[in-house]
Amino acid sequence: YLFLCFQVLKAFDYSFPRKGQQQMFKLDIGWPKIPEYFTGQTFCVAVDSLHGLVYVGQRGDNVPKVLVFSEEGYFLYSWNNTVEMPHGIFVLNTAIDSSVWITDVGTGKYGHTVKQYSPSGKLLQIMGTPGNAGSSLIPLQFDQPAEIFVEESGDMYVVDGDGGMNNRLLKLSNDSKAIWLTGTNGTGIGQFKIPHSVTMDPFGRVWVADRDNKRIQVFDRITGEWLGSWSSCFSDDGPYSVRFTADYKYLIVAQLNINRLAILMAPPVGSIGDCVMVNAVQLADETKPHLVDVDMKSGAVYVAEIGAEQVQKYVPL
Repeated sequence: YLFLCFQVLKAFDYSFPRKGQQQMFKLDIGWPKIPEYFTGQTFCVAVDSLHGLVYVGQRGDNVPKVLVFSEEGYFLYSWNNTVEMPHGIFVLNTAIDSSVWITDVGTGKYGHTVKQYSPSGKLLQIMGTPGNAGSSLIPLQFDQPAEIFVEESGDMYVVDGDGGMNNRLLKLSNDSKAIWLTGTNGTGIGQFKIPHSVTMDPFGRVWVADRDNKRIQVFDRITGEWLGSWSSCFSDDGPYSVRFTADYKYLIVAQLNINRLAILMAPPVGSIGDCVMVNAVQLADETKPHLVDVDMKSGAVYVAEIGAEQVQKYVPL
């Protein structure tokens, strides 16, 4: 009995918030309204802040690959066409329309691609050669592309790959031409071991979760030049996902193996410096947070959890 009590206490032995420090986010236990709609492994989530929609990518046999919810948590619809194994998902809103971008790491006839869809699931374009893993010599030949970030201009940043041959960051124009690419497999400056997530700050810096090197690397969006890296916050586990809070004051980083969301201070213009962890959200054991996204209107954080097979919503306090 005492052992059990100790195990329970241990499970709640959070290192954050530290004494006298307030937690920054609270779980919204009412989201989604009906969790039974998650029928596979939930790998990724993307928020359409403009229209109040949340897209979830899940994997499994005979399950809908993309689920769409309202930000209140109501299930709206799902779609499945031409998505094999979703890994990353991103929503772009422009002045004229919205689109949903999915990186597909499947090895079948749809895999090794980055695809653009309409909000209802109509396939609009494919980048990469479906079903063919690429070599790093050819810019648009992907090998398990992990995630994509798209600017309003249509310029795209792709981290390629989730364990394949390629370990690189590419910038592509809105007509899918390579502007620059950087990275090879390795531990040196600008090299990667499983570049897993990518995002951008308002100062034109591109942030990459370099998962297996247990660091975040930062690059200039115009030139691709390396600007710095953070590693001291990731000795326990590498960064799986990287997103900014709605006010861009903090970076939220998912750490899958220790079931944690680390909240790091975002640096202003100038030197990247090293990371400072200001807070954290400790998730339950075996939750395994994989990729996250932030509602840039409300500040809510959505976490795709492949262990718990669900997406959870955390609201700022």
